Amino acid sequence: MRTMKAAVFTGPGRIILDEKPIPAIGPGEALVKITTTTICGTDVHILKGEYPVEPGRIIGHEPVGTIAELGPGVTGYAVGQRVIVGAITPCGQCNSCLDGHHSQCGGHAIGGWRFGNTIDGCQAEYLRVPFAMANLTPVPDGLTDEQVLMCPDIMSTGFGGAESGGIRIGDTVAIFAQGPIGLCATAGARLKGASRIIAVDAVPERLEMAKRLGADIVLNYRQVDPVAEIMRLTDGAGADVAIEALGTQATFESCLRALKPGGTLSSLGVYSGKLSLPLEAFAAGLGDHRIVTTLCPGGKERMRRLMSIVASGRVDLKPMVTHRFRLDQIEEAYELFANQRGGVLKVAITP
Repeated sequence: MRTMKAAVFTGPGRIILDEKPIPAIGPGEALVKITTTTICGTDVHILKGEYPVEPGRIIGHEPVGTIAELGPGVTGYAVGQRVIVGAITPCGQCNSCLDGHHSQCGGHAIGGWRFGNTIDGCQAEYLRVPFAMANLTPVPDGLTDEQVLMCPDIMSTGFGGAESGGIRIGDTVAIFAQGPIGLCATAGARLKGASRIIAVDAVPERLEMAKRLGADIVLNYRQVDPVAEIMRLTDGAGADVAIEALGTQATFESCLRALKPGGTLSSLGVYSGKLSLPLEAFAAGLGDHRIVTTLCPGGKERMRRLMSIVASGRVDLKPMVTHRFRLDQIEEAYELFANQRGGVLKVAITP
């Protein structure tokens, strides 16, 4: 039996490097040899036991690699071809997919998120890709692994938050939290035509990166009250769109309080507890607010579009890769990323 190295969730508080069998593939599937992957904040939720995943599962959902094998029925691709695969792998045929909700594939919430959740993920030497015809996306010549590393998840998620928020040309947009997802939401808001982008965080390096990606104003919440400052900057009107990119009660509530009547709260955070709505900020449910949530859009067409944006030069997310590790250093990488040390934004993991 052929084996490979893989990062395996063994229980709350423990993700370890282990030996696992190289996956066997079936009809409609592909085997991808991973060349670069990364760690996501959702993986940290899994590590902490805040999101339920079966012990023994290989973690990771942001793969860049080359095709190692193609199963029966997979055509139009070649062994050795460079590809990415979205964190969300829709089948493209179920009612949810045909209704345009690819992330909810199978008709149940979060059904399109398989890697590192319901099937083995990509923090390993090899990855089995289901529904390969709907999910394998060739990487354009001239783009490096690190240039496209953000496309499978955080770029798609952050941009999705801007898209779901319905940002219009000339809007004021407030984005609470400038971790990797929030930074991509900032870049997405700029591309959508917002004329004033306000980024909120407390980490100087993240605020500086937010400026590079399109923020017009950055607010350090340890130095100012961001809600009061946003209201001041908008002459008391509030933001047209507020994007929540952390997943806490405090940031969710701040978004709502910073929002104008009739505005949209676009929620991207993964919440691990109960959320409550402040009555006055919610105008007792009569303020014409919209609250929308977004799970990372996936599928090969989404990935193609994101890589097209990267290739055009309109956004450069490569500087978000702040640290690099080998796969056999995965436990060290998790310790750094989970504790947000050393100014980490994203790590590149290479087998």
